[in-house]
Amino acid sequence: MANFPKVQEQNIAVFGEAGSGKTVLVSSFYGPTQESAYQNELWDLVALQPGQGNRLLQTYLGMRDTATMPIQNRFSGITYQFAVKLKTTGLKESTKRPFDELRLMWHDYPGEWFESDPDGEEEKQRRLETWKNLLKSDVALILVDGQKLLKYRGEEERYLTSLFANYRQNFLRAKDDLLATDGPLVEFPRIWILALSKSDLLPDWTVENFRDLLIQKSAGEINSLRDTIASLLDTPEALSLGEDFLLLSSAKFQMKPGGYEPSEIDLTQRIGVDLILPLASILPLERRVQWQQQFDIPLKVVDSLADGAEVIAAALLGLKYKTVERVLKRVVRSNRAAGVFIQLAPILSAAVAAAGPTLREIHNDARTKHDHLRAMLTQFKLDLEQAVTDNVALFRK
Repeated sequence: MANFPKVQEQNIAVFGEAGSGKTVLVSSFYGPTQESAYQNELWDLVALQPGQGNRLLQTYLGMRDTATMPIQNRFSGITYQFAVKLKTTGLKESTKRPFDELRLMWHDYPGEWFESDPDGEEEKQRRLETWKNLLKSDVALILVDGQKLLKYRGEEERYLTSLFANYRQNFLRAKDDLLATDGPLVEFPRIWILALSKSDLLPDWTVENFRDLLIQKSAGEINSLRDTIASLLDTPEALSLGEDFLLLSSAKFQMKPGGYEPSEIDLTQRIGVDLILPLASILPLERRVQWQQQFDIPLKVVDSLADGAEVIAAALLGLKYKTVERVLKRVVRSNRAAGVFIQLAPILSAAVAAAGPTLREIHNDARTKHDHLRAMLTQFKLDLEQAVTDNVALFRK
């Protein structure tokens, strides 16, 4: 019998310059789930480090009750650790499903590090350790600050050129250290989503407006950033940057005269925040299937693409844990990427293909049968579909 609970870990990295809204984002992701009015029949969100959870909740309450903005983190990278715990986790039920608990490791890279040199050897090592921590991520968000787009309206390329150049320079500075041990990286974020933070300041924009602006004003800089990241990777063709876009708003801000401090923060008006869990768990699975269909990917790279994709796909399809175990054992005995894809193709492809009315039927059936894991994952998939319909997200096809 498998250990209880069985845990599936997903990692996401968030990059943004100082003031782009990273701390507000993670606080508005966690805070609302701790309110008594929050309703979720499927799962609870728990901060695995109580002190960290208390600080996030304190920040959230400060914004909600007194319009107090959080203090920016200037000195170290933080990994926020969350557990999505299913409402029903009985031991008998656990033996039937691929996993019982989804963990989200949220890696935050300090914005000030994009704009300043390390203050001595100690900070240089902290920066390198932060890089190493976030290497496990399948998905990374690159934040584009909506407030700065407004500031540079009509000449947005001034801001965007500086933004993407800063990102690129940080990758170049870290490159030698990252490649020093084993050469090109096998495990590294492969899906880089360009996200418009503070999108509430641009209420008339759709995600297509955001994409079009970036292409018009900074296509060359985005391509250079992609080339730089690709130079770090083993199998660089398995990389998406400049192909996925997202609108993000952690709250609706009412600013005081002068526009520097908020007089009111409405944290019920959020855009895109609820997509963090679906992006971290479902999007890597879908992208892995696309890449394996298009490219001949080495086995060591396949193993690092979309960690746990097989288990998540099996849970989406309602397969029992023992079924998944048998498939994974056959995969372990295979020593070629092609063999891996043949073994797993039916499970992965079927999970990705579920969409539209069929996906809704699967979700409703899972709820009726109290299959909370399957219901949660199908809801994540439905949320991504709805975000595209609502012009909040745009994904590579």
